[in-house]
Amino acid sequence: MNQTDRPIANPIVVLREEFDDWAVLFNPDTADAVGTNPVGVAVWKRMDGKRSLDDIVSEIKKSFEDTPDSALKEIAAFVNTLAENGFAGLELERKIADA
Repeated sequence: MNQTDRPIANPIVVLREEFDDWAVLFNPDTADAVGTNPVGVAVWKRMDGKRSLDDIVSEIKKSFEDTPDSALKEIAAFVNTLAENGFAGLELERKIADA
């Protein structure tokens, strides 16, 4: 995943927020579920296809104290894992062909 990629949450995946800002992501098509911590929840909520990975990391750094320097690498790995398991994808640029 590149820093300029714009991840987008799979719209059918359900986010169920639990205690202490932890959550479960559930994909009803596959019955897969994954638990995530508060940072993962914040990343998920920002995966709208409009924000780049850099934008998301920047917002996370503003929202959470003591964000490590490795945040970009860790968040990219998290988003990649979500994408590999059908929870997310990337918003692609649309090119309009000349008529």
